[in-house]
Amino acid sequence: MAGTLLFWPNWLPLLLSVPVLAWICGYSYAKRFTSAAHLWLGVALAMSPVCSWVALRGEEVMNRPADVLLALPLALAIACWVAGFDIIYACQDAEFDRRSGLHSMPARLGLRGALRVAAGLHLLMWLALAVMPWLLPQLNLGWMYFSAIIGVAILLLRQHWIVSPDDLTRVNEAFFALNMQISFGLCLVAAVDAWV
Repeated sequence: MAGTLLFWPNWLPLLLSVPVLAWICGYSYAKRFTSAAHLWLGVALAMSPVCSWVALRGEEVMNRPADVLLALPLALAIACWVAGFDIIYACQDAEFDRRSGLHSMPARLGLRGALRVAAGLHLLMWLALAVMPWLLPQLNLGWMYFSAIIGVAILLLRQHWIVSPDDLTRVNEAFFALNMQISFGLCLVAAVDAWV
């Protein structure tokens, strides 16, 4: 919360940090009462572009609150991406979750059903990223960004190819290595493309 004071006199970040922190802290308990805990985590991380938008825009947001909607495509992409890969990672704990009375998509839907939900979420993530240049033309994203989007699609397909209900031995590769390539690669290419 103290970091929000860097944006003073824009008091919105400080005010909004309370519900945001409450939501983030609630994730630790979410598996105790909902199998949508993966979506809870996705929404928690998806708040970052929205909160950044509010912090950097300051008075503009106060005068035109609808401008925050411009951050929603990226927020949607982040929410779906995080929820999807969290479901993949949670497949390793499905039996433990069932035995312990914890809720998760793999415990509720089985591994096959959970992996389908993860694939659907990753498709939504990819679609949100793909339409972002048209929804936000001021970002000036061009051919480099679209090349990166194709790369993201390939990495997502690989992620779902190497993990199956019958073989979870490569979950760590899917979770850590491929997600790192997606996040750093897309961020770097989008930044270069917007500057060029």
